[in-house]
Amino acid sequence: MKKYFAELVGTMVLVLMGCGVAVSLQCDALIATTVIGTSLAFGLAVVAMAYTIGGISGCHINPAITLGVWLSGRMKGKEACCYMVAQVVGAIVGAAILWFLTGGVDGLEGLGANGLQQGVSLTAGLLAEMVFTCVFVLVVLGATAKTNGATNNFAGLAIGLSLVLVHLACIRYTGTSVNPARSIGPALFAGGLAMKQLWIFIVGPFVGAVFASLIWKAIDTKED
Repeated sequence: MKKYFAELVGTMVLVLMGCGVAVSLQCDALIATTVIGTSLAFGLAVVAMAYTIGGISGCHINPAITLGVWLSGRMKGKEACCYMVAQVVGAIVGAAILWFLTGGVDGLEGLGANGLQQGVSLTAGLLAEMVFTCVFVLVVLGATAKTNGATNNFAGLAIGLSLVLVHLACIRYTGTSVNPARSIGPALFAGGLAMKQLWIFIVGPFVGAVFASLIWKAIDTKED
């Protein structure tokens, strides 16, 4: 149960800090400073949690990562399901805190919810979430692999920095989710368009995670 609670807390922190900075900066995909600030917030939140709960739960704090880990044979299906439930609950708690802090404040009603950006089609947005999640989960699988030896001691840093990179590249298209829980929490409070488009940020990351696990199996040097 401690592992599941750790995932809940970690995901709560990710949403509160990442989406909190996005809200505070009123992140706009066309304003570089807000994009950079938001990207750093999500990456730093992952780094902080990786070195806080990594030794307890592995610090997935993302259902897409948990799916990738399960498909790679590193955890059991029941445990993966419990991880995902804890992550979604944590994201909702984080979004609830953010909603309470920003309730009624003009310009802060979005709560960092994901959504297709101006000029981006549904197909392009879905593809972006699939591709960037695939890259992110692949980094996670590689950075935490035993075949990487001592380098996995820096897995938290590598994963956090890769999330910064993914946000820098993807915010322009979808606001960057690559994490179903991170999207579900804020969408429940933001409502409207965020809820209508929520399926994109669930399906896209999960499909991306499946591809990441397949790629990793193809390139992993671990002997059977």
